[in-house]
Amino acid sequence: MKYIITWWAWFIWSVVLWYFNKNWIENIIVVDHLNQSEKWKNLVWKTFTNYFDRWEFLEKVSNWEILEKDDVIIHMWACSSTTETDSNYIMENNSKYTKKLFDECQKVWARLIYASSAATYWNGDKWYSDKEYNLSPLNMYWYSKHLFDQWIIKETNNFTNTKSQIVGLKFFNVYWPNEYHKWSMASMVYHGFNQIQQDWKIWLFKSYRNDFWNGKQSRDFIYVKDIAKVILFFSTEAHKNINWIFNLWTWKSRTFYDLAKATFTALKLDTDIYYKDMPETLKNKYQYFTKAEMWKLREIGYEEPFYSLEDGVKDYVTNYLNKGIQTY
Repeated sequence: MKYIITWWAWFIWSVVLWYFNKNWIENIIVVDHLNQSEKWKNLVWKTFTNYFDRWEFLEKVSNWEILEKDDVIIHMWACSSTTETDSNYIMENNSKYTKKLFDECQKVWARLIYASSAATYWNGDKWYSDKEYNLSPLNMYWYSKHLFDQWIIKETNNFTNTKSQIVGLKFFNVYWPNEYHKWSMASMVYHGFNQIQQDWKIWLFKSYRNDFWNGKQSRDFIYVKDIAKVILFFSTEAHKNINWIFNLWTWKSRTFYDLAKATFTALKLDTDIYYKDMPETLKNKYQYFTKAEMWKLREIGYEEPFYSLEDGVKDYVTNYLNKGIQTY
């Protein structure tokens, strides 16, 4: 039995690789498309057996050269840019690639854990329920993820007709070490830390709704180490018969003010928050409150506690950002 992690070098999944190594799992193949990026730095100090480019890997899988019974593919590869306009490129990378992996896994009884997206819920009109699949994503990236979710539900007759494991995970607002090359898309913890280093304050968006004070817009944040724990849980032999699409966050929606305050607290500084105008292009799309259901994860037996926002931010800030440590 071996593990295959796609998009291993990209932020979250490099931490998953680190966490598997920490639990003495080293029989791992990593798959990515490094090109001219700096993502290779997230490979330092990790242990694995082989590396393949994403298309080379798919060719080997299709030719039955690499995949065996009970192998676990942790498939996180995708074009995740919400501004990408090439729909063919997005569909090829996000939907068709995953479909091909699922088909090949079923042929040899291998297992597939893949990344869906919390963004498929768009504005939360379906209450962020992982029992609801009739959704209306806002852009092409979100739609491509939603399309595969719909396809797999139909293909497996609502997960009742599958030879081997298929699990989808919808990650919400993740913050983590190794996100340093994500630029503007990095978490508020990363940006807030850098703002404090520059001018000793954090800037948050003003609220444009009467029912929300400035800074009280809230999200269901989750620390990356909790994601790694959940993925390892699904990857074990004991849970190989679990099939479904699961929401993944920490059960409690927290405000951006809380997040900023936790960053100051981790640095042992007084809280100093200022508010700025929101870009016009964002005002009509901005989510003021997200709080997802996550009953299914508990129902199938996951009992591990999650990091509180304060504990997760403290670990990130004090053990990584404030020490200049750039990767796990």
